[in-house]
Amino acid sequence: MKITEKIKKPITKELKIFEKQFYSSVSSKVKLLDLILIYILNRKGKQIRPILVLLFAKMFSKGALNEKSYRAANLVELIHTASLIHDDIVDDSNIRRNFLTINALWKNKISVLVGDFFLSKALLLSTENKDYDLLNEVSTAVKEISEGELFQIQKSKNFNLSEEDYILLISKKTASLFSCCCKLGSISSGNKDLNEIEAFGNYLGIIFQIKDDLFDFTTKRIGKPTKSDLKSQKITLPLIFSIKQSTYQDKKAIKAILKKKKYTMADKKLVNEFIIKYKGFEYSRNKMLEYKNGAIKILKKFPDNESKESIKILLDYIIDRKY
Repeated sequence: MKITEKIKKPITKELKIFEKQFYSSVSSKVKLLDLILIYILNRKGKQIRPILVLLFAKMFSKGALNEKSYRAANLVELIHTASLIHDDIVDDSNIRRNFLTINALWKNKISVLVGDFFLSKALLLSTENKDYDLLNEVSTAVKEISEGELFQIQKSKNFNLSEEDYILLISKKTASLFSCCCKLGSISSGNKDLNEIEAFGNYLGIIFQIKDDLFDFTTKRIGKPTKSDLKSQKITLPLIFSIKQSTYQDKKAIKAILKKKKYTMADKKLVNEFIIKYKGFEYSRNKMLEYKNGAIKILKKFPDNESKESIKILLDYIIDRKY
């Protein structure tokens, strides 16, 4: 059995219900919009976020999910899809999951409106069902994501970015939605004790982003443009650590490369060699394991059942994934 199938095993039936509800929730009578929606839905990703919602809901509900849990899963998938569409516009990305992005095919104006459509669907889903507790958590996460993106732009040309700033940035930009997913699942099942659930989700999101940052230096095709963070002058953990550890001369040389508007293949090779020399990749992988240990300590406090085991497998999967 594949690892992804093991993760989904406790919620196989529930995922099918979720997908059916999600597809029906975003249908439209506007032909152009419907065409774009079909394009998006046919190229779905790993669905880690709705899976998290459903696993946490089932872990705390003794196995039986209610309609609110399904709405919670739909809510985060709507928000996440909107954020991906808007991210591709901001980052001027043309490829996602080995396919052309919405902005590459239909340009920015239409892409913004499609992203807004998903956001409006998320708001309506919550208000029509009076899920104000879910909406409050999602609104907080969207605020954190927006602040994280702006903080990244503010710091993008600061090649002395500290590790503390980096962790703050990814906690807002990525981990906030992971925490939100864990909390939504818990809330929908009736569990209101959210502090440790939020902390677990934060660890999970930080691990996810560090792994993504490592992908940005790979030479393999992984469904998104590699070296993208280097190209947009985003300073990530492997570089942060390596710059901090480097000699004055090496630091000066690597910063001269990073300040360029365009990078050659030789430049990219030099950056990789620099990170290898100062053990930036090794440090980043060890950092992921530190956060994993913190997450496992929290996970031990949750109810023992099949969903909990799947969450543990998901934690390993996020660290070991190839794309």
